[in-house]
Amino acid sequence: MSNVLIVESENDKFFIEALIAHISANIEIGQPICAIDEYECLGMSKLEERLRALTHRIIKGEIEKVGIIFDADKVGVKKRTEQIQEKIYLVINELELENRTAIFDSYIQNKDGNGELETVLKEIKSKDSTIADCLESWKKCLPDDKKVSQKDFDKFWIQIYQRYDQCTKKEQKQAWRKCDNEISLSKNIYDLNSPILENLKKFLKEIGE
Repeated sequence: MSNVLIVESENDKFFIEALIAHISANIEIGQPICAIDEYECLGMSKLEERLRALTHRIIKGEIEKVGIIFDADKVGVKKRTEQIQEKIYLVINELELENRTAIFDSYIQNKDGNGELETVLKEIKSKDSTIADCLESWKKCLPDDKKVSQKDFDKFWIQIYQRYDQCTKKEQKQAWRKCDNEISLSKNIYDLNSPILENLKKFLKEIGE
C-alpha cells in the first residue's frame, strides 16, 4: 500500500520532499494541484478533483492514508482545515458506498495562524540574509498606493535570499536553474531542524507509517 500526500504547488513539493528525506519518511507525493504559473490557485475545487481521482486506488486497496498540506494564507488554520474537511467528507461518503475506508489527515502551513510556505521558509532561513533583509526598508518607503501584500513580500524576500544572498555571481547568471526553489532546498540554507517544523514532521511521520 502507498501513503499519498497532496500539496498545493511545485514549491511545496520541493520543500516537503526535502523534509521527507530529512526524516526518512515513506510517502508518495502526487502532482501538485496548482500549475506552476498559477499565482492564485483555486485550491479547494482542485482538491476535490484530486481526492476523487484517488478513490479508485483506495477502492483497489492501493492507498491506506492520504495527507493534505495547504497554506493558511489569510483565512487562517481553522477555516482552511474546515474547508479541507468538507472535501474529505465527500470522498468518504463515496468510499462507504464501496465498503472501503482510508485515513485522511491535513496539515496547514502557517506562522502564528496565518501565512504560507514562504512565511515558514523565511522563519527557518539559516544563512546570511543581508540583501533580502534590506527589503524591509524598501517596503517602508513604498507609497500607500504601491504597497505590497505580506504574501507578495514574503515571496519576494525568498527569491532575493536564494538568488542574491546564497548564489554565487556565476550561479546568478543562470538563476532560473541554479537559484530556484528546488536547487535552493538542497543547499542547506534552511534549518530543517527548526522547532517551527516539529508539528509538520510529526504529521509526515504519521502519514508515512
